[in-house]
Amino acid sequence: MDSASVIELTRAAMVLVLTIAGPMLVSALIVGVLVGLLQALTQVQEATLTFVPKLLVLGTVLLFSLPMIGHALANFMDRIADMIIVG
Repeated sequence: MDSASVIELTRAAMVLVLTIAGPMLVSALIVGVLVGLLQALTQVQEATLTFVPKLLVLGTVLLFSLPMIGHALANFMDRIADMIIVG
């Protein structure tokens, strides 16, 4: 395994991490902004108010993105297995 393949594998791993975590991070960001805006408009400054909506949205997004995550991880593992076989 030469340095170019190691760099390519590292790049693919970084893209995989972004692919897996991206939808959940974006949804948490959107919910956080919306709840913060709602808190600012109603002047309700409760710190724990943001956790329940974020948890519900993150759970829902995780549930819907599980097939995509499984497919991405399986493809990455196939790629690594092929690299191991080739040597």
